[in-house]
Amino acid sequence: MPYYETVFIARQDLSDTQVKDVTSAFEKIITEAGGKILKVENWGLRTLAYRINKNRRGHYVLIESDTDSAPVLEVERQMRLSEDILRYMTIKLDAPTEGPSAIMDKAGRDTDEKDAA
Repeated sequence: MPYYETVFIARQDLSDTQVKDVTSAFEKIITEAGGKILKVENWGLRTLAYRINKNRRGHYVLIESDTDSAPVLEVERQMRLSEDILRYMTIKLDAPTEGPSAIMDKAGRDTDEKDAA
């Protein structure tokens, strides 16, 4: 099965538990269709580059999955219908990623730059 990476931005006024509930609902759609969740990362409340629907900040979440395209399309449909989701993007990966994402691995990235110098 192909690998997909979905990143979505939830509204700033949601609590952390509400963001986890929304994320678990999307995970459930994928797992019920026979897919596997490889990685879920909550990047936290971050400032947006520009206002989206009067929001200046948003909760960023990454979901990496190994599934067919039908559950991914259903997740995207649910995100489009949800008022809690400001933006989302799904990309198809060639292979699953190793370790944490670049956003989460700031400390490791800093040490790599020092080693290269």
